Amino acid sequence: DPQDAIPRGTMLAIFITTVAYIGVAICVGACVVRDATGSMNDTVISGMNCNGSAACGLGYDFSRCRHEPCQYGLMNNFQVMSMVSGFGPLITAGIFSATLSSALASLVSAPKVFQALCKDNIYKALQFFAKGYGKNNEPLRGYFLTFVIAMAFILIAELNTIAPIISNFFLASYALINFSCFHASYAKSPGWRPAYGIYNMWVSLFGAILCCAVMFVINWWAAVITYVIEFFLYIYVTYKKPDVNWGSSTQALSYVSALDNALELTTVEDHVKNFRPQCIVLTGGPMTRPALLDITHAFTKNSGLCICCEVFVGPRKLCVKEMNSGMAKKQAWLIENKIKAFYAAVAADCFRDGVRSLLQASGLGRMKPNTLVIGYKKNWRKAPLTEIENYVGIIHDAFDFEIGVVIVRISQGFDISQVLQVQDELEKLEQERLALEATIKDNECEEESGGLRGLFKKAGKLNITKPTPKKDSSINTIQSMHVGEINQKLVEASTQFKKKQGKGTIDVWWLFDDGGLTLLIPYILTLRKKWRDCKLRIYVGGKINRIEEEKITMASLLSKFRIKFADIHVIGDINIKPNKESWKFFEEMIEPYRLHESCKDLTTAEKLKRETPWKITDAELEAVKEKSYRQVRLNELLQEHSRAANLIVLSLPVARKGSISDWLYMAWLEILTKNLPPVLLVRGNHKNVLTFYS
Repeated sequence: DPQDAIPRGTMLAIFITTVAYIGVAICVGACVVRDATGSMNDTVISGMNCNGSAACGLGYDFSRCRHEPCQYGLMNNFQVMSMVSGFGPLITAGIFSATLSSALASLVSAPKVFQALCKDNIYKALQFFAKGYGKNNEPLRGYFLTFVIAMAFILIAELNTIAPIISNFFLASYALINFSCFHASYAKSPGWRPAYGIYNMWVSLFGAILCCAVMFVINWWAAVITYVIEFFLYIYVTYKKPDVNWGSSTQALSYVSALDNALELTTVEDHVKNFRPQCIVLTGGPMTRPALLDITHAFTKNSGLCICCEVFVGPRKLCVKEMNSGMAKKQAWLIENKIKAFYAAVAADCFRDGVRSLLQASGLGRMKPNTLVIGYKKNWRKAPLTEIENYVGIIHDAFDFEIGVVIVRISQGFDISQVLQVQDELEKLEQERLALEATIKDNECEEESGGLRGLFKKAGKLNITKPTPKKDSSINTIQSMHVGEINQKLVEASTQFKKKQGKGTIDVWWLFDDGGLTLLIPYILTLRKKWRDCKLRIYVGGKINRIEEEKITMASLLSKFRIKFADIHVIGDINIKPNKESWKFFEEMIEPYRLHESCKDLTTAEKLKRETPWKITDAELEAVKEKSYRQVRLNELLQEHSRAANLIVLSLPVARKGSISDWLYMAWLEILTKNLPPVLLVRGNHKNVLTFYS
């Protein structure tokens, strides 16, 4: 039973050797004096005072050893054991056997351990020594390296110089082993289950400290060199972060610390000074909508929680299988791209149900999302009715759960899944091409017909067929060129938030008091390296006859909030009617979704309402005509003032649930943000996120 026998045998061996060493020390001390000249003539003169000297008591005067070096005695002669032994050669034989056994043990075990370290590829330069030879994978290169190191120490030819260095390295390894035991116990990892009955973690810590102290007692400069080497190796590993996982106690302690901190947070009440955007981002797979993730990461990095969410819709069994298979890959993609975010996914019968689950269940304690970030639904005019209902319903659900909403729109859209699919297909084709080239290379030296037949068979297995000319090939070429241009623009758009934005402006249209989220997000953006050259321009609504007063009031308010801004614009004509051309465009846009019940008799109108309840009625359109005017007019003002901005942050209009149809609301969002730079439509949950107090 190794778990029981090894600790017991080790402790017993330590006890026996300790008794033996103490016994030898006592025996030799009882036989040999401390210092001796080696001359039989150095006898005591009569009347001399011995002062407790053992040599003097035996009739010898070795007092001159106090002033000059002597060659004999316990302190000077390292062969005293042979000198006082009953049979001197036995001592020499013992030294040889002990040295050879230790040397052979080190020569065999050290290269094996070193080979395992090299296989982990922690230190890239040592990969050469990972190779093994023979059935047992013997580390011959490691044996040679060990031999070279051993010979280098032997050539020092001074045992008293070698011993402190070797002892220090052994003590360093013992100290690390002891500290590892302590650390594993301190981290309270369930996987750490020492079977030794009288184990105590504080004894391990004491052992580690004792080893470190003895290192300095033996030789302080050797101890310093050892620690420098240790710290260098540790810093290198910490910096490089090799792709290995040992289930270390450091991981366990990190988990315990994170858990303790999360629990401690729950005891602290929320305060407006500590508010930070904690976002759920509906990216789907994070690699499919990188621009949406990048802009969110820009104001959550190092300051708030960011969770990339995906909803798998369909049969539960298939969805769960697909979801589980991709979880690790997508989280790894986030880590690889240095995005500080988590990935979460749910399986649901419909998209809205999945998002509801995420909004309610995501997060932990105080680290719960308070902001929902979604991309603008660019294809809303062609989308099925259920998709529009789900999209608008998600916005309502977020407000019901007291979560703010951010809708992001860019001109090219976010979804690059088709581009990724094309890239995957091209990679497969490239692999097939390389495989074919390898096959041809393997067979190019074969001139026999059998070899050629084998080549054709292998080529046939690769499904390579001769292309057949088509009549509409020119049309296909034009279409493929057009698709390629679109894909190129899409790829460029997907990386626009990764680039440094340069000098420009972030235009903030703060039209509703939502608690301050519309101001806070652009302010955080200006703190980031990529956006710090952009200045904030604030636009607010006001009365034409009070523009200067309201400008001064707003400047005072922003100063109290300690938000730096380049300029403030008070828009006095925000509520006037839009131009006829703009309004006509809006009417043409909503025309396919209107019911036009006023042009029909009552029976027909009621029937149409029952059959298509989602359509925009004339009564509804008339009731919210002023709001529709406002959205169209706002776009005109945005075109006039913010067309050249790097980013527009705009208060999101909110549709009252049940009173405004989904299609009309989507038309509002469309007309509000069309033909503009990237737009963030922001609406907080009406909880204050800004304060006057620092």
